[in-house]
Amino acid sequence: MELLNVVRPTTAVAWFVAFTAHALHTWPEHRAPLAEGDPPFTAAFAHEVRRFYPFVPFLGGLAARDLHWRGEWIPAGGLVVLDVYGQNHDESLWGDPYTFRPRRFLERPVQRDELIPQGGGDPATGHRCPGEGVTVGVLEALAVRLARMEYTVPEQNLTVPLHRVPTRPQSGVLLSGVRPPAVSP
Repeated sequence: MELLNVVRPTTAVAWFVAFTAHALHTWPEHRAPLAEGDPPFTAAFAHEVRRFYPFVPFLGGLAARDLHWRGEWIPAGGLVVLDVYGQNHDESLWGDPYTFRPRRFLERPVQRDELIPQGGGDPATGHRCPGEGVTVGVLEALAVRLARMEYTVPEQNLTVPLHRVPTRPQSGVLLSGVRPPAVSP
């Protein structure tokens, strides 16, 4: 199980970097601010990628104890499904959930259980990925690097299906003419 906890964040970073390329292609106005490498904006951009794009659209689990939730009885051991995509696109939490807007994370503190791209709760006692911090840190560094690179995005299917776990754009995200930045600060 420990090896799996190392592999999952690595896989998550790979998909989130693909989603970053998708976001920079779809919303190019965020490229210049991200390329500046300002730590608060970089963190906000990484969180918005993780909120907007579903690494996993849903997670399955087992109820740890008998409980009633919103009028429904769930016995201990019963299957429960966490709608990650729904939570991360809930209008009551995010206001304009279908708009890619990194600055939302600079406008107010986000509570732990509002943003749940890699599970919910406490990593030690809940169903949240213990590698989430590593995922975010690596994603921040790679997102800035990607924003500073020159490349084009050829015609491809960038649809993100919500029935696949983990999900990703149909074509992946294919880049062409990739050139690293001339000078990297």
